[in-house]
Amino acid sequence: MAEEKDIGITAKKSENHSEWYTQVIQKADLIEYTSVSGCMVFRPWAYSIWENVKKFFDIELKKRGVKNAYFPLFIPETLLKKESQHVEGFSPEVAWVTHAGNTKLNEKLAVRPTSETIMYESYSKWVRSYRDLPLLINQWCNVVRWEFDNPVPFLRTREFLWQEGHTVHATQKSAEDEVYDILDLYKTVFEELYAVPVMKGRKSEKEKFAGALFTTSVETFLPFGKAIQGATSHCLGQNFSKAFDIKFLDENEKTQYGWQNSWGLSTRTIGIMIMMHGDDKGLVLPPNVAPLKAVIVPIFYKEKDKVLAEANRIKERLKDFDIELDDREEYTPGWKFNQWEMKGVPVRIEIGPKDIEKQQVVMVRRDTGEKSIVKYTEVKEKLAELLDYIQSNLFENAKKFIEENTVETKDWAEFIKAIKDKKMVYAPWCAETECEDWVKEKTGGAKTLNIPFNLPKKIDEKCPHCGKPAKVWCYFARSY
Repeated sequence: MAEEKDIGITAKKSENHSEWYTQVIQKADLIEYTSVSGCMVFRPWAYSIWENVKKFFDIELKKRGVKNAYFPLFIPETLLKKESQHVEGFSPEVAWVTHAGNTKLNEKLAVRPTSETIMYESYSKWVRSYRDLPLLINQWCNVVRWEFDNPVPFLRTREFLWQEGHTVHATQKSAEDEVYDILDLYKTVFEELYAVPVMKGRKSEKEKFAGALFTTSVETFLPFGKAIQGATSHCLGQNFSKAFDIKFLDENEKTQYGWQNSWGLSTRTIGIMIMMHGDDKGLVLPPNVAPLKAVIVPIFYKEKDKVLAEANRIKERLKDFDIELDDREEYTPGWKFNQWEMKGVPVRIEIGPKDIEKQQVVMVRRDTGEKSIVKYTEVKEKLAELLDYIQSNLFENAKKFIEENTVETKDWAEFIKAIKDKKMVYAPWCAETECEDWVKEKTGGAKTLNIPFNLPKKIDEKCPHCGKPAKVWCYFARSY
């Protein structure tokens, strides 16, 4: 029998978050490392979280008329180079296939870092008339980006899973409307599924997607004093349509180039959730993405058959939920408690001989540890209620943390101090790339995150760094 100490998290989140994170993702059965650096196995517990997100998102896309397709993993070099800004932005990240066996290929093939170029070759054949638009395509796939030295599972990996939407519109307005609609959808995924508050906004010119007209994003700030980009929605304008000859006859029989968008959400989101909500016992899963909503742990030091029979009846009452009965006999109840806490299951339901006598169970919340005595007749309603409370509590706690760790300032000394203190800064900014580079250098790595949409109509402040008139307010922080 395994000892309880064998499965527990030994690092403190507040003291050594890197070791804590490494232990959580392995001991909670989320990933397995492989012999290829930066490439990992998604174990079923992690993949089930992604499936829950995928299911929600896919339904929402279909409501919008988006259809799923699949495009090749390999992209000929000539295609990748068709849009110069795009290839320049991705050059360091591209993995290349140069040989098939011992035979050198006539043209080397990129392992897709993103799919614009391979998809748009087909789009140029499919779009002929305004009646073909909008063309709304999404694919669920993997991509490979190879430029970094220090991979972090989920957050920064050489191969990751995502959805990437690629659409073509007849007008700029239609394209821009979709950019913001998809960004709202990403906000919903983070806040209503992962219980992670995010800031919506527009990326700086320097930080926008290579080849895009503009990029929007959702960003959040994590307990370790770093921000992270959650998802992006890009308006590509007509840059790619001109490079790939995606044009159509409009209603007046005039030839026009399409207006294009691309947008993506990846398995990075799982890492963000882990870092935001996890504690010293392990994962804390929001109910809306948890593979299991609850686990029943029978306590049968005696009267085993009676306890198991009653536990199965409780499970039947809760059949509308994703629930598991842990009837393993080789582990003690205490060992099971620790394991399921580490895996983040939102609610634990305990039942033993004394509970059966009183026709009750004990429900334990993973987020607070609070215990409730619940009568058999009320278990379904109480579990639903607890799951709602947990989802809301996780979001509110994260929101409070972000608010308490955001410093609004117009003063450069305060700006530097806030970054040094591992805070996020909200400050006026001149919006010039040169100043953006200076800020990063002088603060030891603070970057622009995004520029919120709800800016005041008139900005009278000056940029705290360079003193020039501010054009926007912007979030700054060190980031992953």
